[in-house]
Formats: sequence, C-alpha cells, structure tokens
Amino acid sequence: MEIRGASLLPARREDIELRTADGLTLVGELALPLDREPAATLVTLHPLPTHGGFMDSHILRKAAARLPALAGIAVLRFNTRGTSSPRGTSEGAFDGGVAEREDLAAAMAFVRERGLPRPWLVGWSFGTEIALKYGREHDVEGAILLSPPLHRATDAEVAAWSGDPRRLIVLIPEFDDYLRPAEAAERFASVPEATLIPVEGGKHLWVGESQTRRVLDEIVRVVAPESAPLPTEWDETVSARSDAG
Repeated sequence: MEIRGASLLPARREDIELRTADGLTLVGELALPLDREPAATLVTLHPLPTHGGFMDSHILRKAAARLPALAGIAVLRFNTRGTSSPRGTSEGAFDGGVAEREDLAAAMAFVRERGLPRPWLVGWSFGTEIALKYGREHDVEGAILLSPPLHRATDAEVAAWSGDPRRLIVLIPEFDDYLRPAEAAERFASVPEATLIPVEGGKHLWVGESQTRRVLDEIVRVVAPESAPLPTEWDETVSARSDAG
C-alpha cells in the first residue's frame, strides 16, 4: 500500500485530557507505537485556531497517523484552550499566545506523568510562537518549527535560545506567506546555533503529499535518524488501514 494523505497506520491510540494550572480541561490524543516502547515523543502545537488551526491540522494528523509505526515515535496532539476538533472542544478561550503558556505546561506535565521519553516540541505556524516563547521552560530535547511567522514571539524571546543546549530546527518554506528564507536568516541570526532549512517550493500550509513527506522526513532525521528517510509504502498485511477522516 502506498502511504498517502489518508493512510492511518497501526498504533495504540488513546483519547486524553490535559488539566491546566488555571483549571481548564484540554482534549487531545496520544498515539504510541503498537508493539514497542517509543524512542522519542513529539509534543505538537497546532496552527492559529482563529484561522482553522487545531490538533487535526493535516501535518500533525499525518504525523500521528504514520510516525508511531514508521519511526517508533509517540505523538501527542491536543487542542489549545477554546479550540475545537472532532475530538472535542478544549475549555477556555483563545488568548493570543499568552495563557496558552499554561496549555503547553499541561502537556509537558502529562509527558512527565506518563514517562514518555525524549520529548521534542513540534510547532506549526502559531504553534511555533508558543514553542519559542515558552519551550525553554520545559525539559525538552529541542523544538522543530514549521513555517514560523514570528508575529507573537519577540526578538528577545527568539534570542533567548542562543547558547541553549537544546536544538532549534526551523523549516522555512520558499513561498511562505509570512516569513521566507532570506528574512528568516535575519530574524534568527541572534541564534547562530539554530538550524534553518529552506524548503524549495514549500508554502506555509505544506499542502500535498510531497510536502508532507518532506516535513515528516525532516522531523524524523532530527528525532529518530535511524528511521530516515521514511518509507513510502506499507505492508498491508500488518493491518494498516486508510481513513479519509
């Protein structure tokens, strides 16, 4: 079976709830490898909920659908406060990246409680702002930023990653709507340790299977390099199924 956008590969999938310090319940899902302990964990942060971002935004959904089986990686997805998806609606209201600090803290508390190994933050668009602003407060191996707009993360918050031992990996689409490679090089110049990866032909929303594969391959090269590049086919006898949802 060729792995395509709707492919859902085998994993242990569990609906979860996160409890924030300010008393909100957030809904989410944890996807784990089916037959082994995870080698690493992705804590995903979705795009802007006021513009359609949620835990099922396609790159994050496909990461959860594929990476437990293909790379042995656990994937935690959740709706930040006030965000809805088919999984449900998280309590609270969108706060523009301020109170969402507590949402990330709740996710990281869950990672600790469950003993999930080697957590990495994976933020997309608005999610990159949360990772940049608050990721350094947590015990993570690093942050992978997809299409960072740098609208809410200040220059000082970006520069604070300089000298930090945790890795900062930044995927910059060639045709991004907000931040393209040349400008990104200037905005991240304060963090010489950051790895900037310009993606030829890429766009902010990473539409299309080729863009999905590029993003997931880059994530795996960082988090579980022994599994890169990811296969493009799956043996259907291992109970993979496709789901257009």
